[in-house]
Amino acid sequence: MATTADISRGMILKLDNNLYSVVEFGQNKTARAAAKVWAKLKGVDNARTIEHTWNSGDTIFPVRVEKKNYQFLYKDDSGYNFMDNETFEQIVLNEDMVDAPQFLKDGQEVFVMINTDTDLPMSVELPDKIVLLVTYSEPGMKGDTATRTLKPATVETGATVMVPLFVNEGELIRVNTKTGEYVERVKE
Repeated sequence: MATTADISRGMILKLDNNLYSVVEFGQNKTARAAAKVWAKLKGVDNARTIEHTWNSGDTIFPVRVEKKNYQFLYKDDSGYNFMDNETFEQIVLNEDMVDAPQFLKDGQEVFVMINTDTDLPMSVELPDKIVLLVTYSEPGMKGDTATRTLKPATVETGATVMVPLFVNEGELIRVNTKTGEYVERVKE
């Protein structure tokens, strides 16, 4: 059995019949009371973020999760379609299971988190940074580079990303999928 001493970032825990991912954790020690372990938890199968406190040494219930490579195929009325790169098996998932659906493009490699107890997919993660083509952007004014001024640009997936003024239509940019922010321009 796992105890609070085994908690780590990214661990998936079962708590009140829901699955939560550990975002942050720590320990509170006082002179008279027993030590407490706290964790900030993000819902895997729901959209809640909670904080939970245990007494030091309490039993926790971790869930074993496998991270598998899948390929995004297409989106239709039934949801987002992905294919396992090893078995070529296809699955359909709802939009709320994908962490950044606005950045998905056909053929893109993603990671699907699978609960090994039930063999059901829990969530889809995109790589931290991806390269996208800018399909529309207003031209920047020459010489207006003294400040970090940003302008909206539409990328090939249809999402809008705020980019520096020097980024033009037809260029490739690297985008952080966790924050949705521009990282850098990519040379071909």
